[in-house]
Amino acid sequence: MKRNKQIIFILLAVIGVFMLAGCKEEKVTENTADAEAEYPTPFAQIDIEGYGTITVQLDPSQAPITVENFIDLAGSGFYDGLTFHRIIDGFMIQGGDPEGNGTGGADHEIKGEFAINGVNNNISHVRGVISMARSQNPDSASSQFFIVQKDSKFLDGQYAGFGYVTEGIEIVDQICKDAHPIDENGTILPQDQPVIKEIKIYYE
Repeated sequence: MKRNKQIIFILLAVIGVFMLAGCKEEKVTENTADAEAEYPTPFAQIDIEGYGTITVQLDPSQAPITVENFIDLAGSGFYDGLTFHRIIDGFMIQGGDPEGNGTGGADHEIKGEFAINGVNNNISHVRGVISMARSQNPDSASSQFFIVQKDSKFLDGQYAGFGYVTEGIEIVDQICKDAHPIDENGTILPQDQPVIKEIKIYYE
């Protein structure tokens, strides 16, 4: 009788262990799902007057400060009505300057998220990448950004790439084709600068 009780006790203990393990596994699965749902992927739609919309998938895993800054500026309407003031066919289009000449920005600057500034950012400056413009100071990026038209990997480690064009790269090509820069730096006269109507942020 005593032996039977011991067997029953062991069986109950084993069943309890399996039930506990099942509960833990279910809880971990639920937590993982919650975490994924809590951090959806951000996208930006850059609506350019006369050209259409460029859709960009932002990558906070590589450049969280940069992405947050871009989202905040776009959400506040900062970019509405600004332009692309620097365009070089075969290289990139640059915009987001309230002065329209490459000297302006928002009322703050952010940390440069790239290798020479001590940040591990694996985004390479290939065709379709969006990245932050800056001056010689590595922490001088503010609002100006550029979209790479053709692979420019020589920028890797020196500028903060923070996303990728998923739709509308042909618009970048057309803007480059239509541009008439007045110098080798890609300077576009104010009346010829493509206008950013709006930048909308959404999540998937």
